[in-house]
Amino acid sequence: MEASEVDLKVDLGGLAMRTPVATASGTFGYGPEYVGAIDYSRLGAVAAKGVRLGPWPGNPMPRHVEVLGGLVNAIGLQGPGVDAFLAHYVTHYVRTVGAACGAENVPPLIVNIWGGSIDEYAEVAKRLDAAAAASPSSPVKAIEMNVSCPNVKSGGHTFGQDPAVLAKVVAAVRAATRLPLVVKLAPNVPDVSPYVAACEESGADALALINTIPAMVIDVETRRPVLGNVTGGLSGRCVHPVAVKAVWDAYRVTKLPILAMGGVYEPRDAVELMLAGATAVAVGTATFSDPSTAQRVADGIAAYCARHGFPCARDVVGAAHPKEKTT
Repeated sequence: MEASEVDLKVDLGGLAMRTPVATASGTFGYGPEYVGAIDYSRLGAVAAKGVRLGPWPGNPMPRHVEVLGGLVNAIGLQGPGVDAFLAHYVTHYVRTVGAACGAENVPPLIVNIWGGSIDEYAEVAKRLDAAAAASPSSPVKAIEMNVSCPNVKSGGHTFGQDPAVLAKVVAAVRAATRLPLVVKLAPNVPDVSPYVAACEESGADALALINTIPAMVIDVETRRPVLGNVTGGLSGRCVHPVAVKAVWDAYRVTKLPILAMGGVYEPRDAVELMLAGATAVAVGTATFSDPSTAQRVADGIAAYCARHGFPCARDVVGAAHPKEKTT
């Protein structure tokens, strides 16, 4: 079998992807920024940087610092707000990417959303849904919920670290949109099972694992935190084994498809996550050092499938798990 013969198409909870490789939110801008650096036709989807209801300035500088094997960032979800995103960024994405690879090859947009209250999450989703419904040619095809945000109306407790609160916010967004709904879960929980169950019961179509891991860096000479926000999120090669375990654990307790991310730098990293149970993978921090990583990973998955006799990328999903015994 040749790599060109492998069927790379996957379905992520209703989102049709021509390859199982997406770009991760927060690392690929709003979509068109990498035109000229990557072949967009090799991407299954592009996850746009997070948007909330109104503009948001983000955190004070400095916002990122390199560490051994990774990056700690505290960008703070800076963004223009959902209305500006729809009016300007989506139009620019279609025009720029379409000119580069052809209108038929523009990858679908997964829009990452966040908010400080359940009502805000729902309103953002409602506006994205309305925009997508109004224009069948819109690239906005799915929503990714970032639930690692503080719930300002409930004392600042993070949405994604309380299954009951998580269920409420997912249900509210589900009621506000018909778009495929992907919930991006936090990795810093003792057991992913109750959070997965909350998403399932509240109408999520897919899960995304993992978000960045809380981290901190101190300058030993100044004896002060390096980041303006003091703490940030760790990503990069060093978090990959954490992502593999999270995906493995989630796959064992859910039938929802999983979009996996965390330390994907090479095709083997993506394949490992798929063997653990991921339907699709997203490339994030690696893009900063090699913008063509996602394209290379997609080609590498096809080569792996051909080498091991998998006619479809879908056949790799969960293949490392023990098969259930039959009687």
